[in-house]
Amino acid sequence: MIRHPDQRDRFMHPIPSYLRIILFALLLATGFAKPAFSLDGEAQMLPVHPAPLVVTTSDGEKKFSIEVADDPAERERGLMFRESLPTDRGMLFVFESTRPVGFWMKNTPLPLDLVFIRDDGTIAAIEPGEPFSEATISTPQPIRFVLELEQGTAERTGLKPGDRLDHPLIAAVAKAN
Repeated sequence: MIRHPDQRDRFMHPIPSYLRIILFALLLATGFAKPAFSLDGEAQMLPVHPAPLVVTTSDGEKKFSIEVADDPAERERGLMFRESLPTDRGMLFVFESTRPVGFWMKNTPLPLDLVFIRDDGTIAAIEPGEPFSEATISTPQPIRFVLELEQGTAERTGLKPGDRLDHPLIAAVAKAN
C-alpha cells in the first residue's frame, strides 16, 4: 500500500468504526468509492507488459517481465496478498509526477526489494520491504517509478543505485523532460 509520508495520520478521526463502515458502504453503493482490493483478500494480478524492463548493470543487462500499476487503485493494492512472484518478474509503479512517495507492506506476505527510480530511469535507492510491516519505506529524493522485485533479486542480479532501467514507459517520461 502506498502512503505519502505527509499523510501518515491524515485520516485518523474520532469517528466510530461502525459509522466509517456505514459511510463506506454508502459511498460504494452510490459509485463514489471503489475498494482497493477485494474483501476476501484476493491478490491483484495485472497483465504482463509486452516489453521487458531492461536494467544495465556493471555485470551486463538483466531483463524482467513486469506488471504495471499506473492508476491509484492499482498502486494502492500493489502486491498485497501475493504469495509468490517469479524471480524474473516485478511490478512497476508509475506515478503521474516526480515526487516523494512512501510504501508499506501491510497485507503483503512476500519480502520485497523496492527499487526507487528517478524520472531519467536511474536507480535512486534500493530498500528492503519486510512482510506485513506498516513501517513507511521511502527515499528522501523525489522519484517517478518504483519497481518491486522478490527480495534478494537486486543483490543477486547486481542492481545498484545509479544503474539505468530501460522500458518504453520510462523512456517516454525521460524524453518529455
